[in-house]
Amino acid sequence: MAARSRTRTLQVVDTEFSADAVEWCPVPGWHSLLACGTYQLQRPSDKAGGESEPPLRVGRLYLYRFSTEEGCAAPLMELQRADAPAILDMKWCHVPVSERPLLGIANARGALELQQLTGSEKSGCALEAVSSLDLGPDRLALSLDWSTGRGESSASSVKVVCSDSKGCVSLLSLCGSAASLHLLSQWKGHEFEAWIAAFDYWNSDVLYSGGDDCRLKGWDVRTGSSCPIFTSRRHSMGVCSIQSNPHREHVLATGSYDEHVLLWDSRHMKQPLADTHVRGGVWRLKWHPSHEPLLLAACMHNDFHILDCRAVLDGSSEESEIISSYILHNSLAYGADWSRLSLAGPAPAEEEGEGLADPAPAEWEGEGLAGPAPAEGEGEGLAGPAPAEGEGEGLAGPGAVEGEGEGLAGPAPAEGEGEGLAGPAPAEGEGEGLAGPAPAEGEGEGLAGPAPAEGEGEGLAGPAPAEGEGEGLAGPAPAEGEGEGLAGPAPAEGEGYLQIHYESPTASFDTALEDVQGRYRPEPLTPAPRSQSSSPPTESSLLATCSFYDHVLHVWRWDCSPA
Repeated sequence: MAARSRTRTLQVVDTEFSADAVEWCPVPGWHSLLACGTYQLQRPSDKAGGESEPPLRVGRLYLYRFSTEEGCAAPLMELQRADAPAILDMKWCHVPVSERPLLGIANARGALELQQLTGSEKSGCALEAVSSLDLGPDRLALSLDWSTGRGESSASSVKVVCSDSKGCVSLLSLCGSAASLHLLSQWKGHEFEAWIAAFDYWNSDVLYSGGDDCRLKGWDVRTGSSCPIFTSRRHSMGVCSIQSNPHREHVLATGSYDEHVLLWDSRHMKQPLADTHVRGGVWRLKWHPSHEPLLLAACMHNDFHILDCRAVLDGSSEESEIISSYILHNSLAYGADWSRLSLAGPAPAEEEGEGLADPAPAEWEGEGLAGPAPAEGEGEGLAGPAPAEGEGEGLAGPGAVEGEGEGLAGPAPAEGEGEGLAGPAPAEGEGEGLAGPAPAEGEGEGLAGPAPAEGEGEGLAGPAPAEGEGEGLAGPAPAEGEGEGLAGPAPAEGEGYLQIHYESPTASFDTALEDVQGRYRPEPLTPAPRSQSSSPPTESSLLATCSFYDHVLHVWRWDCSPA
């Protein structure tokens, strides 16, 4: 019987700028430290004469310490904040360098920066910049990875790989006790943005990269970089997440704007071991630090999910099971990471409430943000159907350097395609919304699920009033077929919803989050499920995630118990 699991928010922190990267320190003795990076696109005012300066990409680095003491209402304490160029990615080296944790940062100035921890975990600590290396002009550093993923490398053999918005992959090494950077090689790996680069943690001479050209590539630095050892076109959109499994050799996870997580045997890259549709572009993937089959996925417009890959690794399934979800509202899921800290004490009672606002769906019911997931092919997510191959891959991630014209995820669409940044505009009457296609005429779901059966009329506002008594809590009863739900009267034809401008890493887009009166569209209210078993959870994990629109860092726990 399947395990039962649930999530519970421990703390929510406003990061002021949009948060897109979060990393727990993996170095023993420092596991309570958490780093968070942010990104904000600031548009300067126009100058006289019609000229304007280019937008500025600014960011901020936060350092926190998490307390495991019981009864602590706010366990996350801020230790440091420092303004910086916009941060696109960051990762801790898994082993100490000069006996200190070292944090690598990929920033919007096209540089890899190293910051080392000073002080002590108990008496106070801070990050200090120790080294920086520019990857080249007119580019953004988009990702980085360390060769130390299994925690077994010595500091003398540590290497770093970076990818950038020019499609290049750069291999660097650390030199000396001062943690200075040395560029070993750099090559053009992809036609457009190289969203991600990662090491094979079992062989640091082998690298993987993914780009906006929809290509997943492998490289062996011993044979040179002129030709990849493989090129896969299995993903249909930009490849933006890759991670080697640190517990089992030859296992590789990749994710894409195409909303699929693929698991691979790195010895046979023609066909993946498993293909799991997660209904959101996969910006980050993280294997659990101690449990081999657990994989955390940040799925942009469809929240954070925990995948159990046990059946895939055993060879008994071609699809991973989504066993738990952490639900967001009106935001994008970006940074995500597991903590190595052990959570003391029993799991909280279920009455305290799971998740941020909704409980995780049981065994992946596919709800998305607001009701049942659309049927396959109807186009999930925040802004209509997923784009066809090559049309520009969605809401998802840092866009091209100014002047390149690719938009967020590939070349700009041809005139008349009109996809925006989230795929083709829906046909008239399909309904944009936050929850996929609009209901068929007469269904009247609004945002809160199917309309009540005739004569019920309650929605979320209580029983329908007797004839002539008036409207109840939700305004006048809608005329047959109007179906306003919770958001008031349906907008007049052609009015739609107000478009609100939001920034994503390196680009921007519009999305409808308000009704025509300027009110935020409400969320569905879902009662928390009741456990059928009083057995205590057998496993608890601490996680941190961050969301983009609402510039929020979430710290939460996940408890898993036998069914």
